[in-house]
Amino acid sequence: MLVLLAFIIIFHITSAALLFIATIDNAWWVGEEFFADIWRVCVNNTNCTEIDDSIQEFSTVQAVQATMILSTILCCIAFLIFVLQLFRLKQGERFVLTSIIQLMSCLCVMIAASIYTDRREDIHKNNSRLYALTSDGSYGYSFILAWVAFAFTFISGLMYLILRKRK
Repeated sequence: MLVLLAFIIIFHITSAALLFIATIDNAWWVGEEFFADIWRVCVNNTNCTEIDDSIQEFSTVQAVQATMILSTILCCIAFLIFVLQLFRLKQGERFVLTSIIQLMSCLCVMIAASIYTDRREDIHKNNSRLYALTSDGSYGYSFILAWVAFAFTFISGLMYLILRKRK
C-alpha cells in the first residue's frame, strides 16, 4: 500500500511540474531564430517583446494564460487536499474532492491548449509586426508538455476517484 501511495504522490507532483513548465517556459511556438509562448515573443534570443493589450486577439491570449495558471493552481490545491484527506477520511471512503479538483485542473489545461491550437494562426496573422518571423515555426515542447499534463491530470483525477482509503 505504501508503494501505491508513493506512486500516486510522485505522479501528482510530476503533473504539477509539467503544468509549471508548460505555463512558465517560453516554447509554445518555436523556430530557428525565434521562440514564442503565451507571455512573450523572442527573436534572436535577445529581442523579446511582451504580449500586452496592444496586440489584436489579446483576449484569446489572456484566456490561454488564465486557464493555464488556473490549472496549475488547481493541481497544487488538489495535492494539498489529498494530503489532508489522507489523515481525515475514514477507512473505505473515496478521495472524491481531490478527484473533482484534479479533473477541473485537467479541464483547464485542455481548454488552454485547445484555444492555443485553434487560434494560434489567427493570432500570428493579425499581429504580423510581432510575429513577422514566426511563420516557419512549429509547436514547441511547452505546448507538448501542456497536452502531456492534460493526460497526466486526467489519469490522476480518475485514480483519485477510484482510490479508497485503507489502513
